[in-house]
Amino acid sequence: MSLEPPVIPDDLVLPPGAGGRIVLLVLDGLGGLPDPERGMTALEAARTPHMDELAGRSSLGLHHPVGPGVTPGSGPGHLALFGYDPIRYQVGRGALSALGVGFPLRAGDVAIRLNLAALDDDGRITDRRAGRPTDEEALRVVERLRSGIQLGWPDVEFFLEAEKDHRVVLVFRGAGLGALLRDTDPQTTGVPPLEPAVLPGVEDAASERTVTVLSRFLDRARQILADEPVIRGLLARGYARYEGFPSVKDRFGLRAAAWARYPMYRGVARLVGMEAPVEPASDEEALAAMEAAASDFDFHFLHVKGPDARGEDGDFEGRVAAIEAADAWIPRIMATGPRVLLVTGDHSTPALMKAHSWHSVPVLLHSPFARAGAAVFHETACRSGDLGTLEGRHLMTLALAHAGRLAKYGA
Repeated sequence: MSLEPPVIPDDLVLPPGAGGRIVLLVLDGLGGLPDPERGMTALEAARTPHMDELAGRSSLGLHHPVGPGVTPGSGPGHLALFGYDPIRYQVGRGALSALGVGFPLRAGDVAIRLNLAALDDDGRITDRRAGRPTDEEALRVVERLRSGIQLGWPDVEFFLEAEKDHRVVLVFRGAGLGALLRDTDPQTTGVPPLEPAVLPGVEDAASERTVTVLSRFLDRARQILADEPVIRGLLARGYARYEGFPSVKDRFGLRAAAWARYPMYRGVARLVGMEAPVEPASDEEALAAMEAAASDFDFHFLHVKGPDARGEDGDFEGRVAAIEAADAWIPRIMATGPRVLLVTGDHSTPALMKAHSWHSVPVLLHSPFARAGAAVFHETACRSGDLGTLEGRHLMTLALAHAGRLAKYGA
């Protein structure tokens, strides 16, 4: 797929080294809906004294990660926050997962995200995430599959890497492979996995070849795992044929770093040329690593998974607690001396829906040049904020401007 030129003209971005540092704090799935019992969103219910204090000295608003009414995945949501139009720059989650675990993708590789799944004796799914196994248990299963599967095609290789919990990355490498496949995950239990197939209405010989290879792989995997007590199958999703994207250094003159516990988020950052210097085992380790390297980078992407994970569990109080924990980070982040702090989410994950949603996401943008907002940070305050409601991809432009990294446009 050909990529059109960047939204920001090249002559508008100042040379590397100009302007101040930017920190993007992403509270994954931040936006929500009012809880029926409490009558407020998790962000409204949370005690966030540091974000509230900052809100009184910041610009507030809302953003649509992709567009009004569009429910975004984590990949498009983060690409938008990094300044990439998620309609123009598309990538499947498999590539993000592969890059996240540090796998050296090559042009033409097809990357697939797998879920380890629990199946009953009749092959029906009993748990799409296999009870969220430990990383050690997932690695044991991956090593068993690596040693047991033979594809039978000398011109196609496969690589299998454990990602996190139930998530595994599968990469096929060979000529003439495509990625226009439907997921084999039916998104429900009590039924067997779907068979690999090309997307409805699509005619693509390269993707048909991938269907054949993947079918062989999944069949052999089921045979090998048949005697496992829980993990007896794999669900394939998030197909991506890797081609590569222009980097944030080339587009925005930024030396950027990602500090994220989960590999997928390091992957989407690496996709756009960010460094991921560490693989932290906890959110606290991610924050500490960012603090230690604060002056080494122009742009820091700091990720917190809790609000999204608890939202998908339907755990409203868990979302509240995760947001409150992130609020305690604000003084430490500000102590590193950023010119700009941008606090937002990649999408909304209301506990009421137990899933990503299309609802707009709160935004807090702090800099010496921000117009003061309300002395509270939540959906209601953000609706009347200075930033209004905008597309997520424009937040990077605003951050660059507030950091003094954009030149005047025109005469």
